[in-house]
Amino acid sequence: MYNFEFVKPKTLEEAVAALSAEEAQVLGGGQTLIPTLKQRLAAPAKLVSLSGIEALQGVRADGGVLTVGAGTTHATVAAEAGAYPALAALAGNIADPAVRNRGTLGGSIANNDPAADYPAAVLASGATVVTIAREIAADDFFQGMFTTALNDGEIITAVKFPIPEAASYQKFEQPASRFALVGVFVAKYADGVRVAVTGASEDGVFRWSEAEAALAANFAPEALEGLAVPAEGMIADLHGSKAYRAHLVGVMTKRAVAAAG
Repeated sequence: MYNFEFVKPKTLEEAVAALSAEEAQVLGGGQTLIPTLKQRLAAPAKLVSLSGIEALQGVRADGGVLTVGAGTTHATVAAEAGAYPALAALAGNIADPAVRNRGTLGGSIANNDPAADYPAAVLASGATVVTIAREIAADDFFQGMFTTALNDGEIITAVKFPIPEAASYQKFEQPASRFALVGVFVAKYADGVRVAVTGASEDGVFRWSEAEAALAANFAPEALEGLAVPAEGMIADLHGSKAYRAHLVGVMTKRAVAAAG
């Protein structure tokens, strides 16, 4: 690693002030940033850790909405998000215990890794990402691989998840990392169904609108018969071809609907 200054503010105001420094960077749980620093792919002059800010912690359900603080770890979401079982199950199956006890919801969605699990939950839930400056709808937040609507220095404070009538997240894991080769989150609401896919596309997490329309009419796996996402634009790597990932999208969506229903 390169030398850098490390600060751990206790309040959001202190964090914002620290981030105003030149070449300052936010540090959430560090599960992506620390390996990046070790490989010398990033060299911030100052790291601003958010782990000491109590206002960013916690899970609470109220009025049909589950609000999760951006600094809440995956392990805490798994243990305390019982009002939204599919979200709790997703969090409990991220990576391994070491990652689950350090990684945070805010860090995951801010990084927007194309194979991360949380972006699928946020998008499928039609969640709202709350920052120090504004509220951003999930459909506007994710803007491509490793890209979001966040401005420089903008800190995520919480995510508001509308609790669905039924939901499930199913992923086909890369065995070593437990990242999703393909992960599908299906959420059924009174006004329709949302289907979000992670791990598959070169553009990152996306909604499968054809599946949403079919499932809105008939929330059952057989409603998806004959539907398929195009292989063009899918990720191809040593773990699977474009066609393989496109096929897995259909398979995992059917499994998610079956588990939810």
